[in-house]
Amino acid sequence: MPMPSEISIQLPDDESALWQARLRAAGAEREAALAELHGLLLKASRFEIDRRRASLPHVRHGDLDDLAHQSADDALVALLGKLDQFRGDSRFTTWAYKFALLEAGVKVRRRAWQGREIPLEEEGWAALAGEDAELFAAIREEIGRALGPRQREVLVAVVLNDVPIDVLAERLDSTRGALYKNLHDARRKLREALGRRGFDLDLGRQEER
Repeated sequence: MPMPSEISIQLPDDESALWQARLRAAGAEREAALAELHGLLLKASRFEIDRRRASLPHVRHGDLDDLAHQSADDALVALLGKLDQFRGDSRFTTWAYKFALLEAGVKVRRRAWQGREIPLEEEGWAALAGEDAELFAAIREEIGRALGPRQREVLVAVVLNDVPIDVLAERLDSTRGALYKNLHDARRKLREALGRRGFDLDLGRQEER
């Protein structure tokens, strides 16, 4: 067991430490750091929006740039609120980019679903009917018998209809955390119920996109 003096503590590199110092400063130095950081976040936001461009085929370039600016603005606010959490495990700029990528991803998903109805019914299970009619019938029975109403809504929307979890949270006036809990419980209950009937169904995981 290492002695306290032998424990290595990860410290921010010089550039990262300078970023933190400038952002905690006052006056012109802080304003300059904020402007520079916003520029980096805007670059990252534009990159992520361009990467997801195919999901917004009818959105004009100007509107996409507005989306990038909104993402950078919100990322900057979120980052400053968590500045004390930066521990130097990565470069400060790498850590900062993640805020922009997350905000841009969320905004693209929400824009893609804007005006679209979120399907909360079981039509999606019909895709399984042609593959295994017995499994399809068992699924239809168990989602109605084993799951609660909210668990059923979340499972159908996310797993079958590929609705982003943040979009669903907004429409259902809930939170991502609460819906992930509903989704986890629904998968577990449905898997157990089908297992008792001799089926082994992989319901997958919805990764953050």
